[in-house]
Amino acid sequence: MTQAPDFDPAEATDRSARRRRPAPVWALVAIVTAEFLVLLAAVIFLVVELLIARPDSYASAVAVLVLTVIACAWVGAIVVGVLRGRAWSRAGAITWQVLQIAVGFGSFGGAFANIPLGWWLIAPAVLVIVLLFVPSVVAVTSARDEHGPRVF
Repeated sequence: MTQAPDFDPAEATDRSARRRRPAPVWALVAIVTAEFLVLLAAVIFLVVELLIARPDSYASAVAVLVLTVIACAWVGAIVVGVLRGRAWSRAGAITWQVLQIAVGFGSFGGAFANIPLGWWLIAPAVLVIVLLFVPSVVAVTSARDEHGPRVF
């Protein structure tokens, strides 16, 4: 009878042996993922509208679409960065949340004021900013590259 190889789940080379992420990290991932999905839905909506409806200005419609695609990619990268525990993801997340808060406050007034939309933008942004400063989140998202930047 052969003996099964020793398996140590705490072995450092085993990816599944990493510490579990604390609840605030999962809350952060959930909220930022929800923001990513909303942006993805906006991209799909804008593409469909660009194909179906006739915009007043094609240049403006394409510009808004491109900016939304860039924002969607940015927030998607933040989600991946948080899941990988990368330090840069905190700065990107805070920048995105500040922009989201600015748009939220902007939606309180003006010709197209939408107060509920403003609160729907501001509330998760403030929650994400608070979560980004929780010590357990900072500890999990503090990984940096082992080597310096590559010079070509």
